[in-house]
Amino acid sequence: MPAGSTNAGSRARIHPSAVVGPQVELGAGVEVGPFCFLDGRVRLGAGSRLISHVTILGDTELGEGNVLHPNVVIGDEPQDLAYSGGPRLVRIGSGNVFREGTTIHRASEHGRETVIGDGNFFMQNSHAAHDCRVGNQTIIAGGALLAGWVEVGDRAIVSGNCVVHQFTRIGRLAMLRGLSRASRDVPPFCIMDLTHTLRGINVVGLRRAGFKTARIRALKDAFAVLFGQRQNLKLALERLLSEGPATAEVLEMVEFIRSSKRGVAFGPRRRGADEDSAEE
Repeated sequence: MPAGSTNAGSRARIHPSAVVGPQVELGAGVEVGPFCFLDGRVRLGAGSRLISHVTILGDTELGEGNVLHPNVVIGDEPQDLAYSGGPRLVRIGSGNVFREGTTIHRASEHGRETVIGDGNFFMQNSHAAHDCRVGNQTIIAGGALLAGWVEVGDRAIVSGNCVVHQFTRIGRLAMLRGLSRASRDVPPFCIMDLTHTLRGINVVGLRRAGFKTARIRALKDAFAVLFGQRQNLKLALERLLSEGPATAEVLEMVEFIRSSKRGVAFGPRRRGADEDSAEE
């Protein structure tokens, strides 16, 4: 498409310095700012805004109302030596914000698509590698790196400069504290720091999500049984379930742990002040 043109039938606004390929489809009200580069089979939903210097390569689909800040790159080739250039996808929902320098890569040779849900906030220089699955309303903070095949549950927080190993899962409403690193699965509703060390339940996040005190207390009690001390986790699960009926959230945590293939993050070696700080 010639620079400065309007995508047919969509009333999109394209800055004269932007380069928009012939296969690109722009929804109504899309804004493509200065020096953006869009090429391949790219679809942008209505009301999305590319502020400037954004690169999007196909095959990539973004829903409505996404905001992409300068130097965001979406849909480039995976950083995978086995990748031979075949068609792979990036599929992104609606209402996401990608701050400066964020990179989202297409799927790898052995995958099909990288998927980002709705309402996520990717801060500056964050990265989601090939075949990642990121849910809805997550926060991926500045400098956080998600390696290939990582899964992040809804409303989870990956804090600044965290690193997450390939195939690791981060559960719903979990939180990784800044500078932490994970190569084991992080159960839902938990706070993790250092090297996949669980410190407690994400009480503040749960309250903000509307959880009542009784539901939070049930999760805290379950955490104490499972991670209050280093122990055989299978036996701890059996003991937890033998204590009586469990809430839906406790059962969600149990099922997450049982389905883990990489192993689960473990509790602190000693109980102390760090455990209490999860509630601050």
